[in-house]
Amino acid sequence: MPSVNITLSIIWIAVMLTYLLGDVLRILTGDVTLGKIDGVKFTQGMSFGIAVLMVIPILMVVFSLVLPQNINRWANIIVAGFWLLFNLVGLPTYPGHYDKFLLAVSMVFNGITIWYAWNWV
Repeated sequence: MPSVNITLSIIWIAVMLTYLLGDVLRILTGDVTLGKIDGVKFTQGMSFGIAVLMVIPILMVVFSLVLPQNINRWANIIVAGFWLLFNLVGLPTYPGHYDKFLLAVSMVFNGITIWYAWNWV
C-alpha cells in the first residue's frame, strides 16, 4: 500500500481530472457561453480569481508529497474541507446532471482526503 502522502497526492490528481472533465463537458454540451459566466463578461479580475481558486488543488498534489507530515495532514483536512463545502454550496447552481454527478464524485474524493489525512498518524 502506498504511503499516505502519495495516496493524498493521487486523490488530488483525481479531483483535478474530475473538475477538468466537467469543464470539457460544459463546453461540448454548449452549457457555457465562452467569455461569459452567468451572462456576465469575463474580466481579468474574474479570470485571475478563478485561476487562483483552481490552482489550489494543483498545489495540493505537490504539497501532499513535500510538506512535513503534521503540516501536510492539516493542509489536506482544511483544503479538502473547503472544497467539499464550496462544491456543496455550488451544486444547485449547475443545470446539467453530469455536473451534479461530477461534483458529487469530487465531494466523495474530498471526504476520502479528509478521512485519510485525519487518520494519518
